[in-house]
Amino acid sequence: MSGIYIHIPFCKQACHYCDFHFSTSMKKKDELIDALCKELLLRKEEIAGDIETIYFGGGTPSLLTSEELQQIFETIFANFSVVKDPEITLEANPDDLSEEKLKILAASSVNRLSIGVQSFFEADLKMMNRAHNQQEALESIETAKNYFDNISIDLIYGIPQMSNERWLQNLNIALELNVPHISSYALTVEPKTALKKLIEKGKISPVDEDAAKEHYELMIEVLETAGFENYEFSNFGKPGYFSRNNTAYWFGKPYLGIGPSAHSFDGNNRKWNINNNILYIKAIAKGELPAEVEELSTTDKYNEHVMTRLRTKWGISIPEVEEKFGETYKTYLLKEAQHFLDDGLLDLNDDKLSISKRGKFLSDGIAADLFFINL
Repeated sequence: MSGIYIHIPFCKQACHYCDFHFSTSMKKKDELIDALCKELLLRKEEIAGDIETIYFGGGTPSLLTSEELQQIFETIFANFSVVKDPEITLEANPDDLSEEKLKILAASSVNRLSIGVQSFFEADLKMMNRAHNQQEALESIETAKNYFDNISIDLIYGIPQMSNERWLQNLNIALELNVPHISSYALTVEPKTALKKLIEKGKISPVDEDAAKEHYELMIEVLETAGFENYEFSNFGKPGYFSRNNTAYWFGKPYLGIGPSAHSFDGNNRKWNINNNILYIKAIAKGELPAEVEELSTTDKYNEHVMTRLRTKWGISIPEVEEKFGETYKTYLLKEAQHFLDDGLLDLNDDKLSISKRGKFLSDGIAADLFFINL
């Protein structure tokens, strides 16, 4: 099984924390959609097996019209073998989700919405320069529930000046809205973002990692008590509502990334498109693929396997590491893991190495310490 990721590189305005590729100008939108469809045609032989998931990310995919969505879906279904019940996710901003828009999306092949709420508090939304307000966040979810069963919302924790109490209020509002999936990420300060500049100028307080850790631990406690499972570091789902797209990524399944800046993986190589809309459109018009390719070594694959699996509830299967990468990597992994096991940050049960509750917030750092370095 494989997946298709489609990057829609347009936004109404720039969020202060975002470093993804996007444009606030819609001038080239028609040409871009044509180019996405042409890239799908150019690359249809690259991916083997049936397509199980289709994911529209961005940018803001909810800016697509019904005609643009239909054009992309017709191209996919005419040229790829798609399973009978694919998971088709579209990322959406609350301010786009009018009842009319939701009717359009529900009439399309989209069957899962990922709504970028980030916070239910006006002060947080203004600080992040989000395009929506508190009321739009609440109304969009309530209305979406009339058209979609499978809804995920995004929340951000570790926001400067956010108390534990306000974070708990965010979580409780999400629970009252009764959505089956929540993705939540710590606010990070990326280079070249407005957030970084505002912090450097003293206009916004720096991000406090200790506060973020408290928020994360509170979130696990609150959401697990409410019946959610923390199946991956940043993702919480009720039974039957884990993201099939994201789970496939963590398990190293191949996917085709379409659009400017989109990444692809075929099991052995990573490929990424140029992150410039105009150059992307020009190259595709000539039948060229504006991408760079990296062939992954065994060590690269092992390191990615450790990083992605350790973030999940399934952890790292020791026999699978030996089968995929060999005895040397298995021995190395167990040796490097031992002091984390001794410190109670990792668990080893039934030949499965996983993050303990104590180690969860440190999972990426622990994974990096388990990487194999070719000296």
